[in-house]
Amino acid sequence: MRPALCFLGGARPRPRVHPKNESSTTMSLHVSQNTPARGVLGRMLALALAVFALCLASLPAQAQATGGLGLVVERASGSLLVVDQSERTSIGRITGLGDLSHASLVYSPNEQFAYVFGRDGGLTKVDILAQTIVKRVMQAGNSIGGAISDDGRLVAVSNYEPGGVRVFDADTLEMVADIPTGSKTVGLVDILGSRFAFSLWDKGETWIADLSGKTPQIIRIKGMGTNPYDALVTGDGRTYIVGLFGEDHLTALDLWQAHPEPQIILPGYAKERAGLPVYKMPHLEGWALAGQDFVLPAMGQHEVLWVDARSLKETGRTPTHGQPVFAISRPDGRQVWVNFAHPLNDTVQVIDTVTKQVIHQFKPGPGVLHMEFTPRGHEVWLSVRDLGKVVIYDTETFEQLGEIATESPSGIFFTARAHKTGL
Repeated sequence: MRPALCFLGGARPRPRVHPKNESSTTMSLHVSQNTPARGVLGRMLALALAVFALCLASLPAQAQATGGLGLVVERASGSLLVVDQSERTSIGRITGLGDLSHASLVYSPNEQFAYVFGRDGGLTKVDILAQTIVKRVMQAGNSIGGAISDDGRLVAVSNYEPGGVRVFDADTLEMVADIPTGSKTVGLVDILGSRFAFSLWDKGETWIADLSGKTPQIIRIKGMGTNPYDALVTGDGRTYIVGLFGEDHLTALDLWQAHPEPQIILPGYAKERAGLPVYKMPHLEGWALAGQDFVLPAMGQHEVLWVDARSLKETGRTPTHGQPVFAISRPDGRQVWVNFAHPLNDTVQVIDTVTKQVIHQFKPGPGVLHMEFTPRGHEVWLSVRDLGKVVIYDTETFEQLGEIATESPSGIFFTARAHKTGL
């Protein structure tokens, strides 16, 4: 937008036109060198320039788009790679984030800031446009993830050591609440109304913390099962599902109820079947909702489990290449992409959600740790740790579209997550 010119008194100075009998045919402002008017004109000109400068200063700054950006966790170097989806390229790197060996992050509502939860207990706020650390605090000895409130005011961190959940002001990273639990905490998610839900590994409980007032209000729900290891919440914030390391089932809560009661789902899903060594715990946060079914990785088994989203009854099973880690739905729900634990972590399978059958299998390389779809699902980005790159695929043709060199990549997080509950 071209700035408007500002003139003193709101009008342009009127030029003196030479008479026709003068040789010059141009217009000029004529002031004698020896009159007081020359000093007045100089002061007027200086004032006009000052007003013009103010006009320019009042123009809005050029906005920078964030919707096509994302961050890739570089676990070995404690850094974040800033990526541009539309260009399929990296545009910068943010360093100095500590131990990112099991790191995750969430975004502010305006997508400019990310809050990174490091394994060393560090909570780091970064500006992805300036590509700098805004602030970093060491809030615990060992943390395992976090969440941001629905209004973007609060950031909560789930801790192994010393346990419990700590809540921080999103602007300043000043701690506003400390919620001791006497247990390692897992499965921390945001739910509507400045509330957070999380589960207790050592106690088999789920707590709901309401931080909409001056002090946290806690609802404690017992009987969730032995050793919860992870959890998910649906996009509408209604259903919270907990995976259990010490039980042969999962447990669900209906968070729309005033007093949620534990509901066992998939009872005995591994009954009379040999349990396999668990090389890596499945991640329920990457749950898939495909049509009317949840698709969940089975712990210690080579399969994914299908559960009706309303009745919570099992609707099917799909044998897989190995023990699933992530089972993630394409945004339209038509496909589920699955990666696997060591030693079969070089392979990815694609499942058609209509037939519940594997329709494609390929090997991007050793150490496929994470998958992230672009917001409308036309592409999927895979982190291949042992090859030091992110590989990009077309989700319809399965053609490789590009790759980005990285330093031991793990989690991939696009800014579209800023507008999704539980992510």
